[in-house]
Amino acid sequence: MVPRMKPALRRGWRDLNTVQFGMTPAHAMTLGPMDQATGDFLDLLNGTRGLALLREEARGMDLPEGHVDALVDRLARAGLVEDAKGGGPAADALRGKKEVMDRLAPDLASLSLTTSGPDDAISLLSARRSLRVQVRGAGRVGAVLAALLSGAGVGEVDVRDWGRVEPGDVAPGGLPAASVGERRDTAARRAVSAAAPGRPPRRASRTAAGGEDPGFSLVVLAPRDDVDVHAPAMAVAEPLVRSGTPHLYAGVVEATGVVGPFVLPGETGCAGCLHETRTDRDEVWPRLVAQWRSGSGPRSARPCDLALATTVAGLAAAHALAFLDGRVPSSAGARWEVSLPGLNWHARPVWPHAACPCGAAEKGKGEHTSKEEAAHETMAVQGSSEESCRKATAPRPAGTWRAHV
Repeated sequence: MVPRMKPALRRGWRDLNTVQFGMTPAHAMTLGPMDQATGDFLDLLNGTRGLALLREEARGMDLPEGHVDALVDRLARAGLVEDAKGGGPAADALRGKKEVMDRLAPDLASLSLTTSGPDDAISLLSARRSLRVQVRGAGRVGAVLAALLSGAGVGEVDVRDWGRVEPGDVAPGGLPAASVGERRDTAARRAVSAAAPGRPPRRASRTAAGGEDPGFSLVVLAPRDDVDVHAPAMAVAEPLVRSGTPHLYAGVVEATGVVGPFVLPGETGCAGCLHETRTDRDEVWPRLVAQWRSGSGPRSARPCDLALATTVAGLAAAHALAFLDGRVPSSAGARWEVSLPGLNWHARPVWPHAACPCGAAEKGKGEHTSKEEAAHETMAVQGSSEESCRKATAPRPAGTWRAHV
């Protein structure tokens, strides 16, 4: 092990015997008692010395025998130290690409704050390069979202859409003004490639390997049509549910941003569950959706504020990366919504419904009533950030859905 204090955490002395690592309540912790000599020794834990050399340095500082090993072990158990050469062959290969590492250094530092093991952060970052994600939709939300995932180190980000780029599709970080008139999917893939920090490892030909297509680790549904954002079509996601592919919805409808639900097939509520629950609460819901889809009434530019669309893309990308890194995001079984001009985020639960063929209700508690949903919505709005954090970092449930394929 080549120990290094996590550089993402600021360090300061609270008193003569106590050191605080980190500034924010989410990640700060204190460690003590600690004498000044040991505090000075922390500066040597910078990833340039192995344990043998650190022991020699400690003897030169008159620190007691065994002090280094005990200190490093204590720091490691507290999640404050990382292994500068850990993570295995994939991590070594990534560290060998200096330009890529320079680009991803802030992402690696962020991962170091949300993991505890000495080589967890670099392992997760290097694992992203082997993942495949598909984004369906290349509008103001989808194109930016796809570029964000690519820029965060996801190895393959495929974008699917139809038609040609219109002026209203242009967004910073997404489709550039020069792409107006081009095919949407072609322009979006170019934006994804430009955002990527270096080329990902080459994937062996499936035919040559003789294996089956492993599919996508995640599919993000970011439709440009506002009806599809508000009332996701069940038929679109049926193949994803059948194949056990996790998928996430994101978009903007009538100046309201939506992230979720994040669907773990057979485990959490899906688009079909959302439709059935809405029908239970409002019997005319299917009639309204049919009218909205028919396209009757005046057509105009869809209200999709640029700042709101970018906010939605960013939050959706964060939820997607949380899942790809091994966590269950808080959008699993819920839709996060935010509307202009108030910009107050709140979560609306998407309960598994017994009438939906996805099967999630069979593993849960069955069908939920509208009264239960209303109570849950109230709690979601007023819940503490600590509770949300616990939910977001909860271990994955067992199920049939794929990840890291």
